[in-house]
Amino acid sequence: MSLRSLAQLHAGLALYGVSIALMVRANLGMDSWDVLHQGLARHTGLPLGWVINGVGVLVLLAWVLLRQRPGYGTIANVALVGIAAEGALKVIPQLDLLPTRWGALAAAIVVNAVATGLYIGAGLGPGPRDGLMTGLAARGYSIRRVRTLIELTVLTAGWLLGGTVGLGTLLYALAIGPLVHRLIPLFTISKGNDHASPQRHSRQHATQPSGRLRRALVHAGRG
Repeated sequence: MSLRSLAQLHAGLALYGVSIALMVRANLGMDSWDVLHQGLARHTGLPLGWVINGVGVLVLLAWVLLRQRPGYGTIANVALVGIAAEGALKVIPQLDLLPTRWGALAAAIVVNAVATGLYIGAGLGPGPRDGLMTGLAARGYSIRRVRTLIELTVLTAGWLLGGTVGLGTLLYALAIGPLVHRLIPLFTISKGNDHASPQRHSRQHATQPSGRLRRALVHAGRG
């Protein structure tokens, strides 16, 4: 575990929180998981950041049943993304003008893609939601079907709880895959640049964008 990979991971998680806050302020629709988070926050009265972290913990508990093994990046994802989102919401003001809101949405999608490339490229373990998907796929289910089922389930639940679904939801779904597909290779820390243990290299190989796992993570909205 190198200083570079740690710095890249934490930068990615912080930016991910900022991207969530930008989508909230744009108020044009959230990605599927954040529709659920926002709906739960509105329904329970809890801060959005707390809900993001709480859902991450619950999803991580499901890993026990799937016999998934979290990495440092997994735990950091659960702990930090919600805090970053809550902090960004305190800094970014409410946006009223429609052009400004569309600008915030575009920025949110780009920042989210960069953040995803950074934290996955660090190779320190997938996010809890990524692990849920790949854990189910490892049991013989199609990644496409698992991903679709999870996305539709959390989107529907979030919408019923009052989360924001709109054009931003669709634009995020269409744009995030191609963007992350290009950014993951750019930010991936290669073995030659990371002075880590053989065990660390093994974990990195499992989370680098290659093969079936790469296709799963490329289309993941968050870890």
